[in-house]
Amino acid sequence: METIDVVAAIIRHDDKIFATQRGYGDFAGDWEFPGGKIEAGETPEAALTREIREELATRIAVDSHFMTVEYDYPAFHLSMRCYLCHVVEGDLTLLEHASARWLDASTIDEVAWLPADGSIIERIKSELFRY
Repeated sequence: METIDVVAAIIRHDDKIFATQRGYGDFAGDWEFPGGKIEAGETPEAALTREIREELATRIAVDSHFMTVEYDYPAFHLSMRCYLCHVVEGDLTLLEHASARWLDASTIDEVAWLPADGSIIERIKSELFRY
């Protein structure tokens, strides 16, 4: 099975995280953390800053590695490195996604997350949204 290496940005502001809704492909309509594939010769952090610039016209700072998800979809294996980030410059303009929302502890379960994101959501609830 093919492995796809991707990065994802958990963009935070105050007590909220930024989520995007896919607008195309097999998973159109599902929600995810923005990001994308790592290109040859790129570090994960460089790939993430490039992807967010391309998808959201925004410059982010990568704060720290949050977790890595290994998930088997029917057609491929996903290896997704997830990083906590914050906006440095820009307004998170949607260039590829259908929609976006800032979510907090009371709204994080209101969207239909991609299957691979389930363990990320659980860890966010237990570690970032503690009260």
